[in-house]
Amino acid sequence: MPGAERLTKTGQYAHVYQKGNSWASALLVLKAAPNELMFSRWGLSVSRRVGGAVVRNRVKRVLREILRQTPVKAGWDIIILVRPAAAQAKYVTLEKALRALFARSQLLSE
Repeated sequence: MPGAERLTKTGQYAHVYQKGNSWASALLVLKAAPNELMFSRWGLSVSRRVGGAVVRNRVKRVLREILRQTPVKAGWDIIILVRPAAAQAKYVTLEKALRALFARSQLLSE
């Protein structure tokens, strides 16, 4: 993800948490709010409850790869919160969970 496609500031995260809608599964929570830009921006939130640094970084790498391959509508700020159960999940399981959340939120582009 290029730098412009990432949520980097605390205020950007706060805006999505306050104004956005959320969809949840057993492994992930997706929060999204419109951003009035020509592209979507991403943020990942992986707390220490998920595991140690190695586990958290692995989950983030896997999710970034899934996001890179997922076509999403432009104009949204999206945060993905990782639940502790995702630490033991395989790539395919995380991919299915994330795509299901995108489908429920109607953010997938055709």
